[in-house]
Amino acid sequence: MSADAGMVSSASVVAEVIDNGSVSGQQFLVIGLCLFLNMLDGFDIITMVVVASAVATELSLTPDLLGWIFSFALAGMMVGAMFLAPLSDLIGRRPMIVISVAMVGGSILLTANATSLVEFLILRFISGMGAGAMLACQATLAAEYSPSKYRTLSVAAVTSGYPMGAMMTSVVVGIIMPEYGWRGMFWFGGTVTLAMALVAWLLLPESLKYLFERRPAKALERVNSILNKLKKDTLDALPDVAIATTSAGNGLVKTMLGLLSKELRVITLTLWTAFFLCFSTLYFLMSWIPILMEDSGFDAAVGHQALFLFNLGGVIGIYLLGWLSTRLKLTNLILVLSVSSAVGMIVFAMVPSHLNLLLVLILLIGILQQGGFTGLYAVAAKVYPTEIRSTGIGWAIGLGRSGAVVGPLVAGYLILAGFDMSANFFFFAIPMAIGGVIAYRMHIH
Repeated sequence: MSADAGMVSSASVVAEVIDNGSVSGQQFLVIGLCLFLNMLDGFDIITMVVVASAVATELSLTPDLLGWIFSFALAGMMVGAMFLAPLSDLIGRRPMIVISVAMVGGSILLTANATSLVEFLILRFISGMGAGAMLACQATLAAEYSPSKYRTLSVAAVTSGYPMGAMMTSVVVGIIMPEYGWRGMFWFGGTVTLAMALVAWLLLPESLKYLFERRPAKALERVNSILNKLKKDTLDALPDVAIATTSAGNGLVKTMLGLLSKELRVITLTLWTAFFLCFSTLYFLMSWIPILMEDSGFDAAVGHQALFLFNLGGVIGIYLLGWLSTRLKLTNLILVLSVSSAVGMIVFAMVPSHLNLLLVLILLIGILQQGGFTGLYAVAAKVYPTEIRSTGIGWAIGLGRSGAVVGPLVAGYLILAGFDMSANFFFFAIPMAIGGVIAYRMHIH
């Protein structure tokens, strides 16, 4: 490889190293680190949910003001995914991930000392921005260090960190909250997250595709350092840049506009729509399962158990999707899992008084719904070229999160209007099924 590097395209070199080569420990390290960082994101978001009542009591916050705290974190995620994540297409995946993790860790740590609503709003917005950017960049880096056959599995593994972190919160809260209160949860989360920012800076490599296409300072030296870790032959010179990757432009605005270029416009709008619909159903379930279970006559412990089972199902479903994607067409899987989850929600709505059956169904819905939804991340990682991949994933996640705002809000108004748990499950089965059908039309393997 070293003798003819200048005579071949960057794409063929990356294919030789990543797609066609054996999987190395360095590649497993990248996937593992990204997964753990995503667990911290899930921990942060669910921490705010479990300490909300204690925070509201101490700061004398009414439910509507508490809702603003949740909304600001969500708005920060949208901004981070849409406007910070694209910077990784310009400055690199690794520095953007480190910056994002540091933003999350620092803001969580400061939240432990917050004493007013304004402080909470600002800090949760900053934390959300870092989390939104981090998720998009991690999915990109995981995809770019994975052989083509296992790319969907790798993205799924990273994405599974979120429900894992959510499940971990329920364990940690029982240890920390009784002794240190709600502030202790943020001290713990912030300290661990900042420590992981240092770990990411020390251990995460830069994307080979980014180094080949963008040619930052000392690109050849950095490429050869990575190739050594991958146990591959080094290069005497950087390969030629593939012609197809030079048209996106070097500016951030041009990179964003590349998503709506003639070649990508249809796939981009289709992906955004699918993300919006599926996000609305996912966040309806994550936000309202405990309360709806209580409103149906079950105690709070049952509501928390149902949420735990939903997230456990999410972890199972994500890995199920990753495993099946090595054998079956990706968008076919998204269709089957999404429509099946919608059917599961309808069945759930028809048996509201049978607790054991409800808990089994909520686990099954978690498997199907989050498995199908995660497939959209893998689609985004596959359809966009290297130079706008983080931008593509970031905007899909960012605009999709508007569905995360709309879903819980619509559910709230439905409940206010007198609709019960069954009616809500019937209603939100619809966008999930439509999202699966729309995703299927993209025909991505």
